[in-house]
Amino acid sequence: MKYLVTGAAGFIGMHVSAALLDRGDDVVGLDNLNSYYTVQLKRDRLTQLRQKARFTFQELDLADRERLPQLFTSEKFDVVINLAAQAGVRYSLTNPHVYVDSNIVGYVNVLEACRHSGVKHLVYASSSSVYGANATMPFSIHHNVDHPLSLYAATKKANELMAHTYSHLYSLPTTGLRFFTVYGPWGRPDMALWLFTRAILNGEPIDVFNNGQMRRDFTYIDDIVQGVIRIADQIPTGDPAWSGTDPDPATSRGPYRIYNIGNNQPIELLHLIETLERAIGKNAVKNFLPLQPGDVLATYADVDDLIRDVGFRPTTAIEQGVQRFVEWYRRYHRVWKTANNLPE
Repeated sequence: MKYLVTGAAGFIGMHVSAALLDRGDDVVGLDNLNSYYTVQLKRDRLTQLRQKARFTFQELDLADRERLPQLFTSEKFDVVINLAAQAGVRYSLTNPHVYVDSNIVGYVNVLEACRHSGVKHLVYASSSSVYGANATMPFSIHHNVDHPLSLYAATKKANELMAHTYSHLYSLPTTGLRFFTVYGPWGRPDMALWLFTRAILNGEPIDVFNNGQMRRDFTYIDDIVQGVIRIADQIPTGDPAWSGTDPDPATSRGPYRIYNIGNNQPIELLHLIETLERAIGKNAVKNFLPLQPGDVLATYADVDDLIRDVGFRPTTAIEQGVQRFVEWYRRYHRVWKTANNLPE
């Protein structure tokens, strides 16, 4: 099989590409290597992938309406895994146009390219952020999600709607994955675990929003990759029982599906910090702050459909995952020692 993985220099994209290569698939990685965070980290991820056979890389922006279709025509991809997007809830509050360019314009270009080149399956990244103001826990794909709380979340909801249109009109099989707080080695520097680790090692205070009482469905990267690849291997079909009088948001008459992909075990932020302190061997200096605009109090994934359809079952405990991240962070940044000020 030949895969296109967009966002291949990103956190999830690198790991998904590596797993596909390890099982013998051909992977073309695409990324525009933008400067949202350090480009060197992205290049270092690509270095890991270039050590594997059957990998090629294209530096390309999804918004490029000329070069993207040319790539699809020349490569003839079987499956596209679209992980390229402008990420970050808080960044969207001050840089809205970047989200439109990447997550809307770039995404419709991917849909068009898939439609015209005979791609058998488009798997794309959505987000738990689409649940927005929903308060019923755990979040279910069968719930309505019409009240996003950030522009980032709104673009991800738009991606799902656009995918449905192409599944309905052109019978393009599409599957959207709502990721829930992914963490692990090679993660993003703007995410809490990275920020906290860096600050604790440097003896700097960490910002803890909402007094640390937010809960997140932290999901380890290896578990995420397992789910993504199993979904990519399963091409959706239309649901003949789908009814417009009682519409299920997660399915359709067309070849369209939505899944949550998360740990199904939400962790309070303070518990994550305590786990991180033990892994590092040093206490954090905490700066408690109110809830940020655009943030939600909790995310908690109902993954029953993913378990039923592809046997997805996350197995990595938070203690194990955080320890692995800290060990990788120390190796990557060559930070080997720190004073231990934990209580006996």
